[in-house]
Amino acid sequence: MNLGFIGAGKLAHALAKGFIAAGLTKGNLLTVSCAPEDTLSAETFKQLGATINYDNKEIIKKSEVTIIAVKPDVIPQVLTDIKDVVTKKNLLLSVAMGVTIKQLEQGLPGNSRVIRVMPNTPALVREGATVYVSGTHATEQDCDLTKQLFGSVGICERVNEYILDPVTALSGSGPAFIYTVIEALSDGAVRMGMARDLAYKLAAQTVVGAGKMVLNTQTHPGVLKDNVTSPAGSTCEGLHHLEENGVRSAFIKAIEGATKKCRETAKKQ
Repeated sequence: MNLGFIGAGKLAHALAKGFIAAGLTKGNLLTVSCAPEDTLSAETFKQLGATINYDNKEIIKKSEVTIIAVKPDVIPQVLTDIKDVVTKKNLLLSVAMGVTIKQLEQGLPGNSRVIRVMPNTPALVREGATVYVSGTHATEQDCDLTKQLFGSVGICERVNEYILDPVTALSGSGPAFIYTVIEALSDGAVRMGMARDLAYKLAAQTVVGAGKMVLNTQTHPGVLKDNVTSPAGSTCEGLHHLEENGVRSAFIKAIEGATKKCRETAKKQ
């Protein structure tokens, strides 16, 4: 599959490596644009075998599917750049936070096939969490292709657009929250005498294992928590400290705050 990327940041790179690892494309089939001064991003894609082109129009012309992976405030300029060359043959997938289907379609020709996608960076290791919203003129085949692409690097679900802001807060920003959890758990273990490298490894694997338990058993997280918690045991003591320090409330507020930030961003577009 000939894939184009408009934008060459960390998310774009994670997706490209994930798609290559899944066997859906090859490095030499990627065409990527970025700002001329962004030499570091260009170099990371060159290492995959990709062709770098600083003209967004050329990305559209050379790609079956183009992933628009720029910051929200850059979207208007990108749409202006490409609107004269986009045809019915082009499928455009936007991963820009807070930029709606309506906003994308208004900046493009009337029959443009657009899908809004919200992935996350664990796609790099094929453990991503992605949702997508179909545009007015996108076909079911387009949706199937989107699910094939992003399903190859994790889970991929179709949703209604109104839910994308909390999705962005949960799975888009969520990895950063979980990295903080891993770091904090490791700090606690180091404080109790464990070597740092082992602490990181055990904390990270614990998060991976707990997540897979929820997904694979389809058991409520509260039940799984109770299964680990013996009366008057160490887990019960640890949970007491978490509740006492408002950890549950902090995570709820983190999702709420991130969602509101997404909504603010959307209003500015």
